[in-house]
Amino acid sequence: MNDFDLVILGGGSGGYACALRGAQLGLSVVLIEQDKVGGTCLHRGCIPTKALLHAGEVADNARHASDFGVNAEFISIDMLAVNAYKDGVISKLYKGLQGLVKSRNITTVEGHGRLVAQNQVEVNGTVYTGKNVVLATGSYAKTLPGLEIDGTQIITSNEAMALDYVPKSAIVLGGGVIGCEFASVWNSFGSDVTIVEGLPRLIALEDETSSKQLERAYRKRGIKFEVGVKFASATKGPEGVTITLENGATHTADVLLVAVGRGPVSANLGYEEAGITMDRGYILVDNKCRTNVPGIWAVGDLIPTLQLAHVGFAEGILVAEEIAGLNPRPINYDGVPRVTYSEPEVASVGLTTAQAKERGYEIVEINYDLAGNGKANILKTSGSVKLIAQKDGPVLGVHMVGSRVGELLAEGQLIYNWEATANDVAPFIHAHPTLSEALGEAHLALAGKPLHAHG
Repeated sequence: MNDFDLVILGGGSGGYACALRGAQLGLSVVLIEQDKVGGTCLHRGCIPTKALLHAGEVADNARHASDFGVNAEFISIDMLAVNAYKDGVISKLYKGLQGLVKSRNITTVEGHGRLVAQNQVEVNGTVYTGKNVVLATGSYAKTLPGLEIDGTQIITSNEAMALDYVPKSAIVLGGGVIGCEFASVWNSFGSDVTIVEGLPRLIALEDETSSKQLERAYRKRGIKFEVGVKFASATKGPEGVTITLENGATHTADVLLVAVGRGPVSANLGYEEAGITMDRGYILVDNKCRTNVPGIWAVGDLIPTLQLAHVGFAEGILVAEEIAGLNPRPINYDGVPRVTYSEPEVASVGLTTAQAKERGYEIVEINYDLAGNGKANILKTSGSVKLIAQKDGPVLGVHMVGSRVGELLAEGQLIYNWEATANDVAPFIHAHPTLSEALGEAHLALAGKPLHAHG
């Protein structure tokens, strides 16, 4: 009765994608989730934060309407209405996802599951047995030693996206994707924001030129930041939260957002007892997401790959197809598109300059400034498209900064993953006027025949 081809523990991006694809391929599937199907991405991550970012964009458009000859005035942010908009988006997507799962005849079980044997997961006293078990228990917002999250003054992204007020001032501890996105939101909403990052630059995993452009844009927007200095301590008082840095500097604000990354949800779930190889809480897998224990697989934030929802989707699909005997191609993680949805956006696929050099490539680079792009001028955005290519070879990296450049990544992803050269791409005709022309212009320049760029 409770025997399945596929027992999936966790209904987030990786888990539900595996369930949907597995059922599509004729496998019997049970999906176990203690909260809501959709996981962090849908309910506490990607979707709600991007809704907040769009609300911030609308606020900034109102502030700067006169730049476009429009008589409008920014008055205030109504967080109850913002949250209603945000929650409405989540609710619509959640209902759609529930309908999809139901339509595929996937058995869903609500409750806290635990791996109790190589092929068994127990939930609420009931054991579900699978020919294959997929672990997809996701991640949690981390903090630092001695820094206690109280949910009101010292918060994580979970509480930040549910605030019913706009803080007058905020400190963001962590200048990665999550920290930079919330700094962008709060600045747009009218907060005085300071980012503190221990690494030498914001969004340190991106190409250095992208970091410098984001930092320049943030200075222009009035977002303050300190980089290359580490957190020492925090105290709460009537004035708010005060943090002290290792260099002795202090900052005080209404709230402190701790955005120092996410850790795997793997403790006390029976993984170690089953003999699964782990490292710092992450489950180690091969290039098909198999663990060292036969019949047990792991996907999403639980494994040490890129913590992105679309990576979880891809890993879940990969596992379902491998179990079904389709022998899918392993994921090339360098070819995964990456976006920081701040204003301006930062988007990339492939290698950074530093990575390309570390791997021994002889490279050539082109930077195409968006100042030469008609649509960028219409939008009043600045930034660039940077291409990194192997000398006399394919494009190795595409790195973009500017409003809406995340929407250009689909083409960049194809260019990188199909190992296209500049000469392959240069003849493509891009619609005018669009931001996508910037990609075309950059490849024209890389091919030695720049048009709207100085050669």
